[in-house]
Amino acid sequence: MAADFRDAVDQHIARSAVQKGMRWGWKAPRSIYLLPFLYAQYPGLKFIHVLRDGRDMAFSKNQNQLRKHGPKVLSWRERSFNAEPVRSILLWARVNIGAAEFGETRLPEDYLAVRFEDLCAKPVETTAHIMRFLGDDLDAASIARAEIAPPRSMGRWRRQPPAVVSKLEQAAQTALRKFGYLD
Repeated sequence: MAADFRDAVDQHIARSAVQKGMRWGWKAPRSIYLLPFLYAQYPGLKFIHVLRDGRDMAFSKNQNQLRKHGPKVLSWRERSFNAEPVRSILLWARVNIGAAEFGETRLPEDYLAVRFEDLCAKPVETTAHIMRFLGDDLDAASIARAEIAPPRSMGRWRRQPPAVVSKLEQAAQTALRKFGYLD
C-alpha cells in the first residue's frame, strides 16, 4: 500500500516540485481514515481537521461514508440501530474523535482542528488562523471572499423533531462536547 501510495503521489505531483521543497496537499475528507498511514509516509505532514456539526451530518442526504465505512467502524450492535441518523452520528463521532486523538498526541504542532461553522461564520479570521498554522502570509480576506460560502444545509438539524435531535445528542455527546457543539 505504501509503494502504491507513493507512486500515486509521484504521478500527481511533479517530482521536481517535491525535490525543491514546494508545499503540496489535497482535500479529501476520507483521508481522515488514513491519518496514521499518511503520517507514517510523511512524518512532517500538517493535518487540518475540518469538522462539521455531527447533527448536520446525520441528516445529510449523502450517507456514502456510513455505507462505505460504517460496517468497519461501527459495532454490530450500532449497525443494527433502525435510525440512519443515529448510525451516521455514531460514525461521525468515532472517526472524528479518533482523528483528533491521533492529531493531538502524535502531531501536536502539526494538527489543527477547524469547525466548518466557524469558517462560515468568521471566514476571514478562521482563514487567517489556517494561514498562520501553515506558516503562510497569503491574504486571508481575499481567499475567504473567493472560497467560502455557507451552504443552505448548515443547521439543518435544527429543523428536525426535538426528540430525534435529543437521541443524536445522547448518542454522540462526548464528541459533540469535545468539538464545541454541546455545552
